[in-house]
Amino acid sequence: MRLAFVGENEVLPESATITEAKKNDRIQMDALIDEPGATYIFDRGYVDYDAFDRYCKDGIFFVTRLKSNAVIEPLTSNAIPPGSKISADEQVRVGSPQKRVKHELRMIQTQDSEGNLLFLVTNRFDLTGDEIGEMYRNRWAIETFFKWMKQHLRLKRFYGTSERAVHNQIWIALIAFCLHVLVKLDTKVEHSILEISRWLHKLLWQPYAQWLARMKRKPSRTSTGRRPQASS
Repeated sequence: MRLAFVGENEVLPESATITEAKKNDRIQMDALIDEPGATYIFDRGYVDYDAFDRYCKDGIFFVTRLKSNAVIEPLTSNAIPPGSKISADEQVRVGSPQKRVKHELRMIQTQDSEGNLLFLVTNRFDLTGDEIGEMYRNRWAIETFFKWMKQHLRLKRFYGTSERAVHNQIWIALIAFCLHVLVKLDTKVEHSILEISRWLHKLLWQPYAQWLARMKRKPSRTSTGRRPQASS
């Protein structure tokens, strides 16, 4: 799955491949990572040194997490600005003498949301280390996306067991999600995709104008939070 950010908090499934469950994720890199000038964020399951060299040559940018057994040769260290969330910023060579990335890369050491160390490698030298760390942390959007799909677009159970039936159900769910995002972008409402979906189900057989009016309506109540009680 390749997700594209279409807003600060909105993602859109831009490209997808459907394979058998036992296929290695790495074999799908050529199908999903193909646009020069774009920056791709992916997990360490997609690490491929030959692909890294090809991306550098073709002008494709990437940010990914290194495997724990990766061999790193530090070359130079970059200064870390005060207050930064990163603990190291180095230009490195990745790999052993037998299997090595030919191009110099940049390694960022930072932490995830739970305080675990992350060793990130990228061919983006124009961004700050904190920007690169934040880009990788936003990769969590794909986990949130899959969870949303399973919970709200009925992908926990398949209605048919043939290959075509399974594929059709997955593609229909992806199309439905895309349509919801496009509606949100077109109407410029701030409500969540889930709220838009629920109102669609409720007003499915009503005129579109009624659904649009419901999406445009401001919340009837606003929460001011719990007010502190005066002490006597």
